[in-house]
Amino acid sequence: MINVLTWMVGGILLLLSGIHLYWMAGGTRGALAAIPSKGSELLFRPTPVATGVVAGALALAGWFVLELGGVAGRQLFPDWLFGFGGWVLSAVFIIRAAGDFRWVGFFKKQQGTLFAKWDTLLYSPLCLFLGICFIFLANK
Repeated sequence: MINVLTWMVGGILLLLSGIHLYWMAGGTRGALAAIPSKGSELLFRPTPVATGVVAGALALAGWFVLELGGVAGRQLFPDWLFGFGGWVLSAVFIIRAAGDFRWVGFFKKQQGTLFAKWDTLLYSPLCLFLGICFIFLANK
């Protein structure tokens, strides 16, 4: 069961990393749905460098999961990091799911935008799911 969970979470994070690499390379499909906005005005315009940093962080988190879950040998991360790294990632994703109470997360006030729709239907539930999965992986 843990192997399935490990592959699922690692795969999701690596897929998300690939999507960000696509955006970094100039792809536009789905990009507007991924950026919070005030109606038609985006709150920010991510640079290719910032998008690449997010892609790198997601890829590292994905590989961390594979090592934490034991499906990949422990090669990249030091052993001491596994004691609390899963808990840190769990907290990051659960906090993201809850949101900032304004623009993102389950408790956002901004509704009616393309981002808000996808955040409610996909992004926040996915972050909550990943955060809960990290709790299981950290306790394995």
